[in-house]
Amino acid sequence: MRLPYAPQTPGDSNPETHEIYTRIAARRTPRPLIPLDLTLLHAPPVANGYNSFIGSLRSKTTLDPALLELSIIRIAVLNNAAPELQDARALPSFCQTTEESADAWRKSCLTARQQAVLAYTDAMTESVAVSDDVFQQLVEVVLSDREIVELTTTVAGYNCVSRILVALDVGENNSREMKSVEELVEDLL
Repeated sequence: MRLPYAPQTPGDSNPETHEIYTRIAARRTPRPLIPLDLTLLHAPPVANGYNSFIGSLRSKTTLDPALLELSIIRIAVLNNAAPELQDARALPSFCQTTEESADAWRKSCLTARQQAVLAYTDAMTESVAVSDDVFQQLVEVVLSDREIVELTTTVAGYNCVSRILVALDVGENNSREMKSVEELVEDLL
């Protein structure tokens, strides 16, 4: 970690700061605040906006949560954001970044919908720009306009998350080799 973590409870008597801590803790319940929260809480208004934005992505979208999680995991892999992978609810076998496995998910048993979401996630994460062909895949798998906006904001939001995690070495994982899928699954069990 490049910055010390903020305290688990507000260190000042500012009522607004206390409200922000309370909102973030409520979203995390039953878990405690995580290192990312404790990093962002150095700037409480930023932590508050982040909490609202990411909270909405996680709990207020209509897109299948499994598709969103698939996208979030892929972003973490592409950006080498290990802390995000540790919180993953599912770990697909294509979670690798070697050249050999770059197209593994395209050749897997993933559905057309899952493949379209991953192609879109890869394009947004690796180059920001999305080709017409990749975008057309979302249309072909019948994602609604709302679902496309939700997916796009999730990919954008979690690219932001991974950049914070990596730039500030949140969780002290930058110097560590990313765990294999098998190790991560074992850790979750």
